[in-house]
Amino acid sequence: MLNEIKTIQETADLLFSEQEVEAALDKIAGQINHQLAELNPLLLCVINGGIVIAGKLVTRLTFPLTIDSINASRYQNQTTGGNIEWILKPSTPLKDRTILIVDDILDEGITLATIHDYCLEQGATAVYSAVLLDKILGHNKPISADFIGLEVENRYLFGYGMDYKGYLRNVPGIYACKE
Repeated sequence: MLNEIKTIQETADLLFSEQEVEAALDKIAGQINHQLAELNPLLLCVINGGIVIAGKLVTRLTFPLTIDSINASRYQNQTTGGNIEWILKPSTPLKDRTILIVDDILDEGITLATIHDYCLEQGATAVYSAVLLDKILGHNKPISADFIGLEVENRYLFGYGMDYKGYLRNVPGIYACKE
């Protein structure tokens, strides 16, 4: 497996450098600071992909907030998505809260839409979402993110929280696997 991972990493195309990603995170943080500062938001980090993005984003937010996590996954360390599997629900009550869902990428939108609907079902007063990447698919998605760092072509990506078979989430920069 490690040989496969090494080959994938060595042959991948760099789409966005670490500096470009950090600038996108600055942009998202500025928008969130402007729009949510007075709303006492609960930041919900989508595990595992959103860990890096949430960690880098939260230090850029300049207002009081609370943090929890949620894990509804379609991939389970695979390269194609399946049915939603609930692995972790937040322990913080969502009732009467403004929620900010933070994830790495808006791909098909199924996971984000499911989490968004779950938050509303739990009584959240408002639900916002922030993603580092919005994948351009050429068709409508069931949801769009409120805060988007960068748009990206429809390729299999890794880095900044996104993985290849569970690996490479820690790579600085956004890379696309060779086709």
